[in-house]
Amino acid sequence: MLTNLAEQNSIANRFLAELRHAQQQKDRLRFRRNLERIGEVLAYELSKTLDYKTIDVETPLGVAAMQVPADQIVLGTILRAGLPLHQGMLNYLDNADNAFISAYRRQHKDGTFDIQLEYVSCGDLNDKVLVLADPMLATGASINLALKHLERHGTPKAIHIVAVIASTAGVEAVQRQYPQAHLWLGAIDEELTGKAYIVPGLGDAGDLAYGDKH
Repeated sequence: MLTNLAEQNSIANRFLAELRHAQQQKDRLRFRRNLERIGEVLAYELSKTLDYKTIDVETPLGVAAMQVPADQIVLGTILRAGLPLHQGMLNYLDNADNAFISAYRRQHKDGTFDIQLEYVSCGDLNDKVLVLADPMLATGASINLALKHLERHGTPKAIHIVAVIASTAGVEAVQRQYPQAHLWLGAIDEELTGKAYIVPGLGDAGDLAYGDKH
C-alpha cells in the first residue's frame, strides 16, 4: 500500500518545491515549517484510513451525532531530522501517544555504512496504530531497523510509514520487510547514489533544519 502526494497536484507541491530549492533551504525556519506542512497534509490523508466511532456532541441547539477516530495512534519519529515532520503530524493527530528513536549512520573506511540505534522510547503498541515518520526514506535501513526494535513493544493493528521524499530502492526495501505497512510519501525519486543520497532529493534534512552536526 502506497500513497504518493506527487501523483496528484495540490498545495503540497509548493511546500516540496521550497524544501528542494537550494537557495530557499537557507531559511531554516521556512525549511522546518515546510517539513511540518507536509506532515500536516499527510496526517490528514492518513486519517481517512482510520477506524471511526459515533459520539453525541451537545451543541447550543441540540445534539449532533459525529464520527470521530476510534484508533489510538502512536506517532514515532527518528531523531533528529524527523522532529519537524513529527510535529506537523502531531498538529493534527494531537491525541496520539509518541515514540522517539535515536539512530545514526556509522561510516566505515571502505565507504559503506550501517545503522546504529542508541535509544528507543515507546509505550505499549498492542492493538494501536503505529505511525513512523522520517523525512528521507533512502535505503530503508533506518525504518526497517526502527520497526524491528519497536516490535519489542507489542503488535500494532496497523503500521504507517511517512516520509517527505523516498527513493524507489528504499520503498522496495521497506515493502519487502513490512508488506503490511502503508507508505505515505511526498514524492519518490528514482536515483540513489553509492553513498545512499537520494537524487535529486533535497540534501541532509537534519542539517538543513538544525545546522551542520559536525
